[in-house]
Amino acid sequence: MNTLRLAVADGVTIAKRNALKIRRAPDLLGGVVILPIVFVLLFTYVFGSMISLPGMSYAEYMLPGIFVLTIVTSAQITGYTLTMDLQKGIFDRFRTLPMSPSAVLTGQTASDVIMNLISMVTMALVGLLVGWRIHSSPLEAALGFLMLLFFAYAFSWVTATVALALRTPEVFNNIATLMSFPLVFLSNAFVDSARLPGPLKVVADWNPVSTLIQAARELFGNTSPALPVPSAWPLRHAVPVSLLWSVVLLVVFVPLATRLYKRAVSQ
Repeated sequence: MNTLRLAVADGVTIAKRNALKIRRAPDLLGGVVILPIVFVLLFTYVFGSMISLPGMSYAEYMLPGIFVLTIVTSAQITGYTLTMDLQKGIFDRFRTLPMSPSAVLTGQTASDVIMNLISMVTMALVGLLVGWRIHSSPLEAALGFLMLLFFAYAFSWVTATVALALRTPEVFNNIATLMSFPLVFLSNAFVDSARLPGPLKVVADWNPVSTLIQAARELFGNTSPALPVPSAWPLRHAVPVSLLWSVVLLVVFVPLATRLYKRAVSQ
């Protein structure tokens, strides 16, 4: 119990360190606050002026997709921070301290939850200004936000694994961008995946990002009976499948990231 208590305390300390770093770094703070605002305004007034949906506004259809887009892109900060700490030798300093080895990764990913929470609050407020509304119960809406944060936490372990495998900020940024953009844009974030041609439709229907977006739309009440019912199995069971995806990501990538971290600090 003492070991677990110390590991949690060390993780909280690292999370506070990373949260302070975000507050003092204008570029990271801009990614947390300004980028979500740009996403909401850009996609609402550019795409929204060209796309009409039966029974609902495009802002309500689009905003859950913007939530997930921001989650996926913001997760790159996890990997970028880890690669920068590797280059600066900060991990070597941590290794000399009486602290839990797992604290660096748990603290980093926990601080990302705080960052994503700030982003979601910002996007929700801007979304309300441009016409987004929640049509479900307060409990369902709260579950929607918690589910998004849970996926954000799980996905940050994915980017941590990639960062610890690559180890340099420049290479990581290139690879992470190549990973994140297809995940978001080959999905139902901005248009119904049924409109996509054959192979792309299959990819979008089974994309975990599409499932998460559909789940968020259902929990926020951003759906319309006039829209076609999704035919793919993951989209028809979006909420439990999204939760399952988050669990699978944690089960797979937490051990991988931990192993790569131990290898990185042992060299």
